[in-house]
Amino acid sequence: MTTPTMPYGAPSHIPVTTTFTIEGYRIVQYLGVVRGLIVRAPTIAQGFLGGLKSIIGGQIGSYTEMCEQTRQQAFELLVQHAQMLGANAVVGFRYDASEVGAGRGVAATEVLCYGTAVVVAPEQAR
Repeated sequence: MTTPTMPYGAPSHIPVTTTFTIEGYRIVQYLGVVRGLIVRAPTIAQGFLGGLKSIIGGQIGSYTEMCEQTRQQAFELLVQHAQMLGANAVVGFRYDASEVGAGRGVAATEVLCYGTAVVVAPEQAR
Protein backbone atom coordinates (compact mmCIF):
# COMPACT_ATOMS: atom_id res chain seq x y z
CA MET A 1 0.00 0.00 0.00
CA THR A 2 1.47 3.39 -0.91
CA THR A 3 1.50 6.22 1.60
CA PRO A 4 -0.82 8.99 0.42
CA THR A 5 0.00 12.62 1.08
CA MET A 6 -2.05 15.40 2.54
CA PRO A 7 -1.96 18.95 1.21
CA TYR A 8 1.54 20.45 1.26
CA GLY A 9 3.17 17.03 1.21
CA ALA A 10 2.72 16.08 4.88
CA PRO A 11 2.29 12.27 5.06
CA SER A 12 -1.01 10.97 6.39
CA HIS A 13 0.53 7.54 7.17
CA ILE A 14 -2.75 5.80 6.29
CA PRO A 15 -5.09 5.90 3.30
CA VAL A 16 -8.03 8.26 3.77
CA THR A 17 -10.75 8.27 1.12
CA THR A 18 -14.18 9.76 0.57
CA THR A 19 -15.32 6.45 -0.92
CA PHE A 20 -16.41 3.45 1.11
CA THR A 21 -13.93 1.05 -0.47
CA ILE A 22 -10.24 1.08 -1.36
CA GLU A 23 -9.39 -0.47 -4.71
CA GLY A 24 -7.36 -3.66 -4.27
CA TYR A 25 -8.16 -3.99 -0.58
CA ARG A 26 -10.99 -5.46 1.45
CA ILE A 27 -12.24 -4.17 4.76
CA VAL A 28 -11.67 -6.83 7.43
CA GLN A 29 -12.79 -4.82 10.46
CA TYR A 30 -14.82 -1.69 11.14
CA LEU A 31 -13.57 0.22 14.20
CA GLY A 32 -16.10 3.03 14.29
CA VAL A 33 -16.43 6.73 13.59
CA VAL A 34 -13.33 8.90 13.97
CA ARG A 35 -13.17 12.66 13.91
CA GLY A 36 -10.94 15.69 14.10
CA LEU A 37 -12.33 18.97 15.40
CA ILE A 38 -10.70 22.40 15.48
CA VAL A 39 -12.24 25.77 16.35
CA ARG A 40 -10.22 28.77 15.27
CA ALA A 41 -10.75 32.53 15.33
CA PRO A 42 -8.87 34.94 13.07
CA THR A 43 -6.06 37.03 14.54
CA ILE A 44 -6.55 40.77 14.89
CA ALA A 45 -4.49 41.34 11.74
CA GLN A 46 -6.50 38.76 9.78
CA GLY A 47 -9.75 40.34 10.98
CA PHE A 48 -8.61 43.83 10.02
CA LEU A 49 -7.36 42.80 6.58
CA GLY A 50 -10.48 40.68 6.04
CA GLY A 51 -12.66 43.66 6.91
CA LEU A 52 -10.86 45.84 4.38
CA LYS A 53 -11.16 43.17 1.68
CA SER A 54 -14.88 42.83 2.36
CA ILE A 55 -15.27 46.53 1.56
CA ILE A 56 -13.28 46.50 -1.69
CA GLY A 57 -14.01 42.91 -2.67
CA GLY A 58 -11.78 40.05 -3.73
CA GLN A 59 -10.27 36.95 -2.24
CA ILE A 60 -9.31 37.23 1.42
CA GLY A 61 -5.95 35.46 1.42
CA SER A 62 -5.41 35.61 5.18
CA TYR A 63 -8.79 33.93 5.79
CA THR A 64 -8.08 31.33 3.12
CA GLU A 65 -4.77 30.49 4.78
CA MET A 66 -6.39 30.30 8.22
CA CYS A 67 -9.13 27.98 6.93
CA GLU A 68 -6.64 25.72 5.15
CA GLN A 69 -4.49 25.43 8.28
CA THR A 70 -7.60 24.62 10.31
CA ARG A 71 -8.68 21.90 7.86
CA GLN A 72 -5.16 20.45 7.90
CA GLN A 73 -5.09 20.31 11.71
CA ALA A 74 -8.53 18.71 11.87
CA PHE A 75 -7.39 16.11 9.31
CA GLU A 76 -4.28 15.31 11.34
CA LEU A 77 -6.43 14.83 14.46
CA LEU A 78 -8.69 12.43 12.52
CA VAL A 79 -5.69 10.36 11.40
CA GLN A 80 -4.34 10.25 14.97
CA HIS A 81 -7.75 9.17 16.28
CA ALA A 82 -7.94 6.39 13.68
CA GLN A 83 -4.44 5.16 14.46
CA MET A 84 -5.21 5.13 18.21
CA LEU A 85 -8.07 2.73 17.45
CA GLY A 86 -5.74 0.48 15.44
CA ALA A 87 -7.01 1.46 11.99
CA ASN A 88 -4.83 1.35 8.91
CA ALA A 89 -7.33 3.30 6.75
CA VAL A 90 -10.31 5.67 6.93
CA VAL A 91 -13.27 5.42 4.54
CA GLY A 92 -16.27 7.70 4.03
CA PHE A 93 -14.19 10.79 4.86
CA ARG A 94 -16.02 14.15 4.97
CA TYR A 95 -15.43 17.76 6.06
CA ASP A 96 -17.94 20.09 7.67
CA ALA A 97 -17.49 23.72 8.72
CA SER A 98 -19.63 26.25 10.55
CA GLU A 99 -19.42 29.51 12.43
CA VAL A 100 -19.59 29.42 16.20
CA GLY A 101 -20.11 32.27 18.64
CA ALA A 102 -21.18 34.77 15.96
CA GLY A 103 -24.15 35.96 18.04
CA ARG A 104 -21.87 36.60 21.01
CA GLY A 105 -19.46 38.90 19.18
CA VAL A 106 -16.87 36.16 18.72
CA ALA A 107 -16.27 35.09 15.14
CA ALA A 108 -14.78 31.62 15.03
CA THR A 109 -14.84 28.80 12.53
CA GLU A 110 -15.38 25.19 13.53
CA VAL A 111 -13.95 22.58 11.18
CA LEU A 112 -14.95 18.99 11.70
CA CYS A 113 -13.77 16.07 9.61
CA TYR A 114 -15.02 12.56 10.14
CA GLY A 115 -15.03 9.11 8.64
CA THR A 116 -15.03 5.42 9.52
CA ALA A 117 -11.85 3.85 10.85
CA VAL A 118 -11.20 0.45 9.29
CA VAL A 119 -8.61 -2.27 9.01
CA VAL A 120 -7.95 -3.25 5.41
CA ALA A 121 -6.03 -6.14 3.88
CA PRO A 122 -4.95 -6.74 0.27
CA GLU A 123 -7.48 -8.68 -1.78
CA GLN A 124 -6.39 -12.22 -2.54
CA ALA A 125 -5.54 -12.93 -6.17
CA ARG A 126 -8.08 -15.29 -7.72
